[in-house]
Amino acid sequence: MKFEQLFTLQRQLDTRIVKEHNLEHEDLFENKLLALKVEIGELANETRCFKYWSKKAPSPKETILEEYVDGIHFILSLGIELGITTYEAVSKGDPAGSEVHAFHRVYKAIDQVASEKNKEAFNDLMESYLLLGQLIGLRFEEMNEAYLKKNKVNHNRQDQGY
Repeated sequence: MKFEQLFTLQRQLDTRIVKEHNLEHEDLFENKLLALKVEIGELANETRCFKYWSKKAPSPKETILEEYVDGIHFILSLGIELGITTYEAVSKGDPAGSEVHAFHRVYKAIDQVASEKNKEAFNDLMESYLLLGQLIGLRFEEMNEAYLKKNKVNHNRQDQGY
């Protein structure tokens, strides 16, 4: 993934949203943490990985990918709030194992960012999220492409007064 480009695009979107919604004097960190948790929940709902009581199949891959990149938007935005401008992927694990455990790891990493507010916690969150993406069958190239597409959608939504 092209993280420097993604951080730049996210900063532009964040700056636009803050300006257009008159939020220059607001601390949005807690809002972004909650928004990320909600997006992760929406992603889990689309994968249906925790729904042991249901035989219904997961949503189509395109839907899962779109929900996944919503999470990337908020993770990057949190990183920007922490003064982080880039990320170097360093695999700390194998994308094997339970999707449910991977979701739990991401939630724990979000809480770690909330309490520690440092680059190490951010890196752990990003790594956990990227591993989750791989585990649910996504490739870095399609994550990157889907982020670029959704970033344009988010700008179009701002154009339309979303």
